[in-house]
Amino acid sequence: MGKRLPYTPNSRIRQTLRQLWLRSRERAAAMKAQEYTCQRCGVKQSRAKGKEVYVEAHHKQGIDWEGIFEFIRERVLQTPDKIEVVCKPCHDKHHKEEA
Repeated sequence: MGKRLPYTPNSRIRQTLRQLWLRSRERAAAMKAQEYTCQRCGVKQSRAKGKEVYVEAHHKQGIDWEGIFEFIRERVLQTPDKIEVVCKPCHDKHHKEEA
């Protein structure tokens, strides 16, 4: 087994975001609105045995993975020196004071 990294690797972030996307309401709404049909060739999704055809949701504008990784590392997965451990009441109080 390999050495454990001191930070969350980009592959783990991408995997987690992919799972979120696959279960998202936005993806489901797009698939339903386009009737599970390929918008380029017109083939319709089928789960019939021997005739399986799967369609996927594609981001027309692409995904800026490097920008996403940078944002998540800067704002969510910060280094330990930028993280403070507090109890729930103090945490809640802090966010109420911010608002």
